Amino acid sequence: MEPLPTPCPAHLVPDATGVGSFNAAYQQAQSQQAVFIAIESQGPRWTVKADTLTAGPGHPVDDAVNDAARDAVMRLVAAGEVRSDAYAGPVYYVLHGVNDEDRARELAAALHAALYGNPEPLIQATSSAH
Repeated sequence: MEPLPTPCPAHLVPDATGVGSFNAAYQQAQSQQAVFIAIESQGPRWTVKADTLTAGPGHPVDDAVNDAARDAVMRLVAAGEVRSDAYAGPVYYVLHGVNDEDRARELAAALHAALYGNPEPLIQATSSAH
């Protein structure tokens, strides 16, 4: 498998629906020491998942990025775009209940950019939550 670019554009975010697909995407990120990012179909809704542990101990996520991610998730919950059980780091990120695949991919790509030190796409993607 080709490594994902950093940050990963929305159209390349892996669809990890199903145990086999999830495990393959997670193992790929781990073997490449990259931040894991994926979306999963959960019935009619989508989930965005990210994990920084796969990038190894040399990949710290600073406080500004953690704050931006937490603020973005709170905006998404307040707007009803994700469920209130969303989890916003500092290591794992899970956004349940996204309405459609395109929006899940957009949020995943923006979160991936943030976890590589550029929170601006995430701020923009969530500033006027759909």
